[in-house]
This record gives sequence, C-alpha cells and structure tokens, in this order.
Amino acid sequence: MLRKFFVAVPMVVLAIGGTTACATKKFVRTSVGEVNDKVDSMGRSLEETQERTRRNEGRIGEVDQKAQAAAQSAQQANDAAANRAAVDARSEANSKFETIDRNSKRLVYEVVLSEDQGNFKFGKANLPDEAKVKIDEMVSRLKQDPKNVFIEIEGHTDNVGNKIANEKLGLERAEAVQRYLYEQYQIPLHKMSVISYGEDKPIAPNKTRDGRAQNRRVVIKVLS
Repeated sequence: MLRKFFVAVPMVVLAIGGTTACATKKFVRTSVGEVNDKVDSMGRSLEETQERTRRNEGRIGEVDQKAQAAAQSAQQANDAAANRAAVDARSEANSKFETIDRNSKRLVYEVVLSEDQGNFKFGKANLPDEAKVKIDEMVSRLKQDPKNVFIEIEGHTDNVGNKIANEKLGLERAEAVQRYLYEQYQIPLHKMSVISYGEDKPIAPNKTRDGRAQNRRVVIKVLS
C-alpha cells in the first residue's frame, strides 16, 4: 500500500507541473555537476598536497643524511686532528729529549771518511770499501769498550757545483754510512742522526784539488 503511494505521488507531480520538474532536474544536474567539479578539484588539490609532502619528506631525508654525513666528517676530522696533535706533541717531546740528551754527551772520538784517504769519490754517494773498513774498525772499538753511545754522522762536500745539490749529496753520503751501520751491525736508528752541511764547513781551501778532496768527506762522531 505504501509503495503505491510513493508511485502515485510522482505521477501527480508530473501531471501538475511537468515544466517545474524539468527545471528542477536541470538544477539538480547543474548542482551535482558543480559539486562533482568541486570534489574533483579538492581531490586534485589533495593529491598535489600529498605529492608536495612526499617531495618535502624526501628533501628532508636528504638533508638529514647530508647533516649526518657532515657531522661524521667533522668528527673524523676532529679525531684526526687530535691524533696528529698527539703525534706531533710526542715527536716534539722526543726531539727535545734527544737534543738535551745529545747536548749532555761528550765526544769520545770521531772518524773521518774523506776522498783524499781513498773514500768518497767526486760527485758520488756510494760507500767505498775503504770507508767500510774504517767503519768496521770503529764498531770493533765500540764493542771492546761498550758504552751507551750516540752517533752523529755529518755529510760534507766541496764548493764545486750547485749549493743545493751539494747539500743533497752530503746528506746522501751521511745516510749511506747510517744505512751500513744499521744493516751490518743493527745499530738502532734512534741512536744515530744524520745531517748535511754541504759546502758550508770546509776544512781545507777549495782552490786546490787536494783541498777539495779533503772537503768531500763524512765525519762520524761517537758521543757518550
């Protein structure tokens, strides 16, 4: 009975005002269309907002990663700097101690390896056999009277050629002696020091051939 009533009502409305009904449908369609447009617009806006949010989250994540990487790099740099500072401090302290220790020692004796005695040749840093014999005699003497010694090895040249090249050559000659003492007799490296004076400390005039031969030398100083 109720169903018939609902069916009858539309029929009466249609019969009475067909024109009004058409206008109403048009209005409804228009309203629904506007609502749908608004819904679509809101949906697109929401999607755009979500997309921006995702992009922002991605950028925030990248920023966080970069910040963490920067923090790690800074920490590593700080650690490295601290380690270098500690190493430098130890090295400086050891250097000062060795300097004080050397200054407090006295010269026991010295050995001179010069070209005029058949040792280092002109422009060469190779350790000749004659020089090795003298070094062997020095070590034998040290073994006979064992002491807590320190060995200074000085490299010298004549004044022929470039000053810088002469300093380099003097150092190479001193290092050749140090290497022989270390490899042949296992004298600890920390018990020896090498220095090059180049052409700065001649013991004879460089104007003569014999004088230049005397200046091309290595001086081994034994300190105790």
